[in-house]
Amino acid sequence: MTSINLQSKFDMVHDHWKPRIIAELNGQQVKLSKVKGVFVWHDHANEDELFFIIKGTLFMEFRSHTIEVKEGEMILVPKGVEHRPVAREEVWMLLFEPASTKHTGDVQSSLTVDQFEKI
Repeated sequence: MTSINLQSKFDMVHDHWKPRIIAELNGQQVKLSKVKGVFVWHDHANEDELFFIIKGTLFMEFRSHTIEVKEGEMILVPKGVEHRPVAREEVWMLLFEPASTKHTGDVQSSLTVDQFEKI
């Protein structure tokens, strides 16, 4: 057992939209990611996702509306809900989701990550 220093983990990340696993518990993964720009529209049929914003502001787009998620806030996207994260400036975030969660759901894109690196 040891503590996890988020700053040192974020310092290891130099790209966008490629989450890294920093911890696992009870079938769940805790991932961190730096994001900037527009992601792809997707959903997760069987998994909820939790986005916790460490730095910056994330705009979570849904087909009917957009929710602004600021530093220190989080948003839960329920399973089956189509969404698209957008970061106008670089955003640092933690993701909490089941280990079975596919990065872009059933959508394949140039941003899709099939295997997550552990750091």
